[in-house]
Amino acid sequence: MESIDPAVLETLKTFNSPTVANAIEVYKVRPRNEGFMHSSIRCQFPDLGVMVGYAVTAKIRALNPAASGKALHPSLHWEKILQTPAPRVVVIQDLDDPPAVGSLWGEVNGNLHRALGCVGVVTDGGVRDLEEVYGIGFHFFARAVIVSHAYIHIVETGTAVEVGGVRIQPGDLIHADRHGVQTIPKEIAPKIAQAVKQVEDSERPIIEFCKSKEFSLEGLKKVWASVRG
Repeated sequence: MESIDPAVLETLKTFNSPTVANAIEVYKVRPRNEGFMHSSIRCQFPDLGVMVGYAVTAKIRALNPAASGKALHPSLHWEKILQTPAPRVVVIQDLDDPPAVGSLWGEVNGNLHRALGCVGVVTDGGVRDLEEVYGIGFHFFARAVIVSHAYIHIVETGTAVEVGGVRIQPGDLIHADRHGVQTIPKEIAPKIAQAVKQVEDSERPIIEFCKSKEFSLEGLKKVWASVRG
């Protein structure tokens, strides 16, 4: 599985998600309305900052007990996790209708997955044990905070999932913070910092003029035209 220079990943952690989204647009590798999850996937721990890692995937159910032979042993999921380079982000699709009946995520699985080199989870299901999981610095991005694990069981691991309107393949590069979750195409990941500077260079004159005592509508039009055309 293709991995990226760890120094690049560390650099990506210094940018918030809107900044990265703007940088991705520079390279025109996908439509501007794709690649980020919709607002139902919420950051539960905003002050943990930016999360970056490679996706490890699974699908779950919790509404009813697993039919005979339909639940995977968790160890199969753990083995799949270790086939992906660290740092790892667990991306879980909840197949229940409605979703978020029971949570796979709490103090036990937070500690377990952290020990397996995971830095957080992204799920359209539910999470719980917020205080305990926050205390170990493990990120939660989820549809809901809920009470019970109900009949939680894993039904697939290591396959493509769809969460928050985005299809995620194992190994995809995930970037997330208090604003939301997105993927970064690996081919442009090393060039994100360059694009960030390009975007900031185009925005800075506008922001500085708006803050200046010389601000006027006519002046704004000129500054805008000089950097945006």
